Amino acid sequence: MASKLLLLGLLANLLVFTDAESVGVCNGRLGDNLPSEQDVVAFYKNNGITKMRIYDPNQATLQALKGTNIELIIGVPNDAIESLTNLQVAKRWIRDYIQNYPDVRFKYIVVGNEIDPNNESRKYANFVLPAMRNLHYAITDAGLGNKIKVSTATYTGLLGRSYPPSSGAFRDNVRGFIEPIIIFLAKNNLPMLANIYPYFGYLGDPNANLPYALFTAPGTVVNDNGRQYSNLFDAMLDAHYAAQARLGGENVKIVVSETGWPSAGGRGASVQNARTYYTNLIRHVKGTTGTPTKPGRCIETYLFAMFDENRKDGAETEKHFGIFSPNKQPKYRLSLN
Repeated sequence: MASKLLLLGLLANLLVFTDAESVGVCNGRLGDNLPSEQDVVAFYKNNGITKMRIYDPNQATLQALKGTNIELIIGVPNDAIESLTNLQVAKRWIRDYIQNYPDVRFKYIVVGNEIDPNNESRKYANFVLPAMRNLHYAITDAGLGNKIKVSTATYTGLLGRSYPPSSGAFRDNVRGFIEPIIIFLAKNNLPMLANIYPYFGYLGDPNANLPYALFTAPGTVVNDNGRQYSNLFDAMLDAHYAAQARLGGENVKIVVSETGWPSAGGRGASVQNARTYYTNLIRHVKGTTGTPTKPGRCIETYLFAMFDENRKDGAETEKHFGIFSPNKQPKYRLSLN
């Protein structure tokens, strides 16, 4: 009996990631004492997680992913983007990291993460679109254009307006950067990837409406010309859709390439709030309600992140976004059913 109870207790602590059609998990590596790449891939498999995002072409991870059923977002680090403005280098990149791994289920190639012409990443801004063009050409030339899509990962910091959601617009001083990217995506039927964090929206909200950020508001919080919003996630996502539409990207799909809630380190950051956010988020994006602007569809979403990363820069909360601790102990019981 004792052994059966112990087994039940262990099972109760596992994350149940069955039927993971729409929800993946980002695999950051900026931490000490993280499991090996091979152990991480095995951990994804054991937990039924079928979508992964990585931030560079880590060859140990790619080797471990061979023959698995895990769909992959593979990133080009910001400091590697400039080299890919050379078409021959882009072709070699596709050969080395895509074609050399035919048993890996690549889904998206992401050129840069949260490039912003107004912060330290601005030195990469002029290289993003040329690199995207070259990689798209190279992947098409390799006969993989129907299987693997090229994009970049933007974030809400590029929006100058986000309230109400239908007024969403990019800042004037980033339009020269983002508009040609949106037009390129629209022309080639490629998605935009966007990192959507209601936690940071909550921090910047003068009314500090925590239930709105955690999907626990009892009813409508924002009525935007008849479009009713009861959670901040939908409002932020639809603000991105509105901003894209203003620049020719009305039909460009948005994949939520990161979203999460920290379990410690700052205001509103707790295990309880993180559990509530992840649980409600998964239920929402797995459903068919969509958002008020894009109703009736699942929202492809990637949780950030698999493990706490103690070497992340920035606020203390940045180190506490893992749904697991580095020793692979889960912080929450989450179900994708």
